Amino acid sequence: MKKNYILVSTLLFMVVIVSCTATKNGSNNNLYNSIWELEYISGTRIAFDGLYPDKKPVISFNKTTGKITGNNSCNGYSADFKIDGNSITIGEPGPSTLMYCGDGEPQFLNMMKKINAFSLDKEGRLNLLIGEIPMMRFKKIK
Repeated sequence: MKKNYILVSTLLFMVVIVSCTATKNGSNNNLYNSIWELEYISGTRIAFDGLYPDKKPVISFNKTTGKITGNNSCNGYSADFKIDGNSITIGEPGPSTLMYCGDGEPQFLNMMKKINAFSLDKEGRLNLLIGEIPMMRFKKIK
């Protein structure tokens, strides 16, 4: 009887470990094939609606090409990215049109350079982090 208890306990423990690993890796798949719209950015002295009065920045991640693309509320951008677990490295945002549309664009691009981690929360929002501190939060729009 004691051997059966040990066997069942061991199997249950293995199932929990495997399911937690699958959930963590599976959550990263929600990152791709979606368009994310910015709903919060930290560290600005101007209110969010003042930074982005007409159009909010968006971002999308292409797993195949290793590029993020989007619009920083005014101009389009793209950058390379690499993910390792919940760590993310975002390259220098490159080719962009050069229209000036206020203070929101430089705030967005400067913050993107500093991001080094991400998380997807229970509500399905994408949080871009510096360490464990959320600096940008996006909601899925597609």
